[in-house]
Amino acid sequence: MSGFGDDLIRAMGEALAHAKGEGPAVLHEPVSPREVREKARLTQAQMAPLMGMSLSGYRKWEQGQRRVSGPAAALLRVIQREPEAVKRALG
Repeated sequence: MSGFGDDLIRAMGEALAHAKGEGPAVLHEPVSPREVREKARLTQAQMAPLMGMSLSGYRKWEQGQRRVSGPAAALLRVIQREPEAVKRALG
């Protein structure tokens, strides 16, 4: 089987174990885009490009119409802790 096939089978096994309540699960505290933005003293128009997204897409996060997931949540946590570093890196 290919490397991709092996990875897919392993991932499905992990998903099944997680659904059964077995194995480790990585849980992160939810992050509020609005709170992060306000703490960093940014407008929505300034925050959207830092997140690599459109202003309308960012607004949907703050309005609860879209859910923040994966890498975006991680980037929000970095902005929450080190907003100036992110601005320098992405600015």
